[in-house]
Formats: sequence, C-alpha cells, structure tokens
Amino acid sequence: MLRPPLGGQGGLGRPHLISVIGAGTMGNGIAHVFAQTGFKVNLIDVNNVQLEKAMASIGKNLDRQIAKTLLTEEQKKSALENITTYNEVAIGVSAANLVIEAATENIDLKLDIFRQLDEFAPAGCILATNTSSISITKIAAVTKRPELVIGMHFMNPVPVMKLVEIINGYATDARVTDDIVALSKQLGKVPCVVNDYPGFIANRILMPMINEAIYSLYEGVAELEEIDTVMKLGMAHPMGPLQLADFIGLDVCLSILKVLQDGFGNPKYAPCPLLANMVMAGKLGVKSGEGFYNYTLGSKDLVVSGRFKKS
Repeated sequence: MLRPPLGGQGGLGRPHLISVIGAGTMGNGIAHVFAQTGFKVNLIDVNNVQLEKAMASIGKNLDRQIAKTLLTEEQKKSALENITTYNEVAIGVSAANLVIEAATENIDLKLDIFRQLDEFAPAGCILATNTSSISITKIAAVTKRPELVIGMHFMNPVPVMKLVEIINGYATDARVTDDIVALSKQLGKVPCVVNDYPGFIANRILMPMINEAIYSLYEGVAELEEIDTVMKLGMAHPMGPLQLADFIGLDVCLSILKVLQDGFGNPKYAPCPLLANMVMAGKLGVKSGEGFYNYTLGSKDLVVSGRFKKS
C-alpha cells in the first residue's frame, strides 16, 4: 500500500487519478498501462486530433493483447472507460494525485509544462517526467515543489517493456521515490532507481553505442546490415543499433547525445555528422518512413534505405 502523500493532500493516496501530459507514442502507452491496471487516467494534449489517434492506438494495442489471450473484451472495455481526454492542462490536472509529463524531448517545452503543472496541480501532487535524458533537477527548479518532482522513464513500447527507470532529482524526497517504486510494481513493471546525471543509465550507455554504430557506417568500417547483424548475432541484441535508432527516432538520438555532450563536456559524446545530416534532411526513422531503413514499402522485412544500399 502506498504511503500517505506529502503535503497532506493530493499525492498517491486513494482514490488514484493519474494525469498524463502528451498523447504521443509514450503518453498513450503510459495511459494504457495505468488504465489497464485499474487507475483513472486523464490523457491531456492540446491537439484534439492527436487525442483521437491516441485513443485509437490504445484500442488497437488492447486488441493485440486480446489476440494473445492476455486480456478479455471486458477488460479492454474497462480500460478504455478509465481514460478521459482533455485539451487543457489546468482542467486535466486539477484533481490529480500524480502527473506524468510525456511531451516531446525539448527542454524549453518541458520547463513550460512544469511551470503550468506547479500552478494547476493540487498541493502534494507528485510531478513526474518521462524524459529520457533531461535533468530532473533542472526541471524541478522551475517549480515550488522540487521535493515532489521525479523522473519516471518508461521504455517503448510501454505496454510491453518491463523497465521503468526512476530518477531522483537533487531535492526529490525519499518518500516520493518509495511511492513511485511501489506504483511501478503495481503496474507490473520493474523499477530501477538511478540518480540525476546526463543520460541517467539507460541512455548514458545506449546512445554512445548507437553513435559508435553510426560512426562505423559513416567511416566505411562496415555496411549497414553487417553492423546490425554483428550486434544481433554476436551480442544477442533483439535488434541492431541502427534499426534501434530508427525505432527511437534519429532526432531523439541526436537530442540525447547533445545533452550528454553538453552535460559532461566530453567530445566522446559528440553526435556523428551523418546522424546530424539525416535529422536535418528529415530522415528520422520509423516515424518519418525512412532512416537507415525504409518503412514506407509495406514489407515486414527490413529494407535498407536507398542511401545505404550496397553498390
């Protein structure tokens, strides 16, 4: 059972109301797992079309679970009924026990959102961010409740991946960490608590590997498929680093590498010029239809992008 909330109200005491900011891939996945577990969820996005897409995506993902006999039709119905959509932050967070921000990985946007959350969320409400690399301490500093701000970094796809990377900011209260650990376990996730340094653990280790794979391609050490095959067969990775970069989003990879480079001041984190050029060209991976591989041809087989096909 979760502890009494800090501040005497709000917090994670029952009844649970979770507000999720952002209805993109991560936001709708987070809303999905909370709603499926029985929580009431307010899914918030300024874009009504995005909210409609999010609800359709959640429905399809629940159907996949039904097809695998992981869920019943009644459980799907209940999960969808647990989600209410809003296009105004002030209304959507006004009664929340926990708010999880899952907006685009942009520091200025996140700081603006947290200023709003601090103004409109109830006293004692815990404010979490799904950021994959941005400083929790920096985000917390724009609020009057830094002890209630924490990182809750889910992995994509959220309904499938078990890990939740929980990041303590400089001022995060230990009771908040305990509550978020307990909550993650309620969702059937495996929480790992880390401290607030650039990239945390997941991306501090993952992004240099992806960047090195891109450098290996850029420098002609090996062809694209060879690089991914070596890592899949040699290191037992489920997908190669270049395919994974496409899945994450090349713009997101670039952003995280810049956070690492700026945070540590170490040139080893400098993004490969090829990655920067691809992002400038709009080749962002799966979400744009093309990155290192081509995703617009309707085939389930990996198709190497024309730019990287063997001559």
